[in-house]
Amino acid sequence: MTRHYLDHNATAPLRPEVIEAVASAMANDGNALSVHEEGRHARKALEDAREAVRALVNGPVNGVIFTGGGTESIHLAICGLLKPNRIARIFASAIEHSAVRASAEMTGAEIETIPALPSGIVDIDWLRARLADYDVARDDGFLVCVMYANNETGVIQPVREIADIAHDAGGLYFCDAAQAAGKVPVNFVMSGADAMSLTAHKFGGPLGAGALIVGPNMPLEPQFRGGGHEENRRAGTHNVPAIAGFGVACTLATKSLARAGEIAALRDRIEAAVEAEGAHIWGGARERLPGTLSFSAPGFSAEKQMMALDLAGIAVSAGSACSSGKTKPSHVLKAMGASEEDALCAIRVSMGWNSTNADADAFIREWSASYQRIKARAA
Repeated sequence: MTRHYLDHNATAPLRPEVIEAVASAMANDGNALSVHEEGRHARKALEDAREAVRALVNGPVNGVIFTGGGTESIHLAICGLLKPNRIARIFASAIEHSAVRASAEMTGAEIETIPALPSGIVDIDWLRARLADYDVARDDGFLVCVMYANNETGVIQPVREIADIAHDAGGLYFCDAAQAAGKVPVNFVMSGADAMSLTAHKFGGPLGAGALIVGPNMPLEPQFRGGGHEENRRAGTHNVPAIAGFGVACTLATKSLARAGEIAALRDRIEAAVEAEGAHIWGGARERLPGTLSFSAPGFSAEKQMMALDLAGIAVSAGSACSSGKTKPSHVLKAMGASEEDALCAIRVSMGWNSTNADADAFIREWSASYQRIKARAA
């Protein structure tokens, strides 16, 4: 059976060039901090990758900190910014990845939730009003956490406006861009973010490699201590093979960006087909990642949808991969106003760099047939 992989937002397929780069780096000896020839060779691979990551998102020179993935990058940003910047309060959007809330809870800071609108956009009017009378001298510093693009709906957030609101009130802004980087143009400088998290495996890179981008001279307390790695900002021997693959994926991301229109057309074909069958599209009225589609099919549970599609050779998910296997409804859709029933009938289709018309055709054919059977039994 031909398999059709439509779960890029969980983990995108590895690009062949990335596999070659990782294998090549694994075949070489040397620690990137060693001064001998082997070490210098590893160091060059490390720094070439750093420059590729920096270039992808227009990060500042010396602003790329390599980590073990997106979750670690989020943890380093939130926990690392806390003490040096006297942060006493964290404003996290209701649609953030669960790692943001978990890291925020570890800090001991007060946490407030920024509501989301039914469109999938965070309520920036709420944030502006809440911060209108915030006194940093009286209340200490604060950190606003709003992602670049949602991992379930694909809705792209007004990051620059959010950054300006936070800065005008004297605070900092952290942006999780794990789902956006490599899929839409991301510009760290223009976003206004003080820190931004990335991970390689969302756009064709390897698992186990991530990065935190920080602004020039931004105080950051390391969370891993031991050696002088990453200019004393993240201790631990570098995973050079994964980082080298990360760099290659960043270089190749321009090809995915060039295909954004084609990928969006695939999504729109699927969207039209499921909507014709009675499905509700989440975030469909807003700008989204080109390959991301979230929808609810009344009477057709997410569990049954995924099982039927998997048996037909099609891989999708019920929202965040980090919540797979859990029966509770998506917190993202609930924040957007979904009923529990609608949230439990929602799945996510996500496409990327190697998605084709055949993938879209297979999904439309198999999903439509399955849903029609469900509706016939309920009639």
